[in-house]
Amino acid sequence: MKIRIELDENLNEEEVIIRCSHLDEKVIELQTAISEAAVRAKGLGLYKGSTEYYMPIEKILFFETENNAVSAHTAEDMFETHYKLYELEELLPNHFIRISKSSIVNINHIYAINRNLTAASAIEFVHSHKQIYVSRSYYRSLREKLEEKRMR
Repeated sequence: MKIRIELDENLNEEEVIIRCSHLDEKVIELQTAISEAAVRAKGLGLYKGSTEYYMPIEKILFFETENNAVSAHTAEDMFETHYKLYELEELLPNHFIRISKSSIVNINHIYAINRNLTAASAIEFVHSHKQIYVSRSYYRSLREKLEEKRMR
């Protein structure tokens, strides 16, 4: 693999181009890593009233939809975002995972899961009173992701 950096003073924003003979797992991993680094570097534009905040995504516990609005929750506050959940799934690093049709969670902040076999299970977070529920259909993928994180 060759890596080349070209400087262009006329560019308004950075651009990364990946040239390859075929699309394989390594190329996809590289694209994902670059995308995640770009999102982490610039933060995420979040809103509260008429004020826009640039919140580091690592501070976000979870995203949820309610009444066609997507909210981002930190340990002590709540903001709105203009992204849809499916857009956030594409943008966010892989430690954010969908846990229901209306929620995405940051697994790095999960403290406990109160398992309920007949309904959704409650997720508790480190240093926060907030809770969110993982639906039964998404519970298995969440457990797998948490196990994968623990093995690293």
